[in-house]
Amino acid sequence: MNVNSNQQNKYALVTGGNKGIGFAICQGLLKAGFEVILAARSLDKAKAAINELQSSQVHPLVLDVADDNSIHQAVDALRQELGQLDVLINNAGIYPDEGVNILTIDRNLLGQAMQTNTFGAIQTAQAFLPLLEKAAVARIINVSSGYGALDGLSADVPSYCLSKLALNGATIMLAKALQPKGIVVYAMCPGWVRTDMGGASATRSPEQGADTAIWLATVASPDLSGNFFRDRQEISY
Repeated sequence: MNVNSNQQNKYALVTGGNKGIGFAICQGLLKAGFEVILAARSLDKAKAAINELQSSQVHPLVLDVADDNSIHQAVDALRQELGQLDVLINNAGIYPDEGVNILTIDRNLLGQAMQTNTFGAIQTAQAFLPLLEKAAVARIINVSSGYGALDGLSADVPSYCLSKLALNGATIMLAKALQPKGIVVYAMCPGWVRTDMGGASATRSPEQGADTAIWLATVASPDLSGNFFRDRQEISY
């Protein structure tokens, strides 16, 4: 990875940045003037996405948020290239609930969703903390879901709902723990978006789904740390 490490530049890392909402977030951050680290589970996927973006300001990173070794290798790779990380967007996620509900889902499937959607975000935030601490005002944005809100829980989407509910809780705890360091943490719901996860019938484009994450990464007040957002407005957990 050859990142143009310049202290005047701002750097944003997007997990799961190779497609869907993550890809649209990368596009928006590039337009906002960031150098973007596009993270995907394989180098081929990251490079294919970067070819579509056609920008010298975006760089590939191999990162599987469900694998601690992968997270630490990614940190080691970036530490050699960057002086700081200004924005971390925990976007990578899975939706493994086809054909199950809260009465039929097994422990393994529940664990898969938690490992990626919740524990992955927590471990990634922990691992990249040394780089985030070096930024003037670092921001962590957790891409959650209305399915993770208390009034949005569905018995037919058990592992995804529970993992996003836990991610919302982790957002609150991270915001409190990182407040003394001046690092802000937000959760956001992109809405129902036309992606591999959301399906072709979804009502929003990836760009519309990405908008609030980009707003949180750029202009949202640090005083709003710990809160949950949709369409640039605070919503209830």
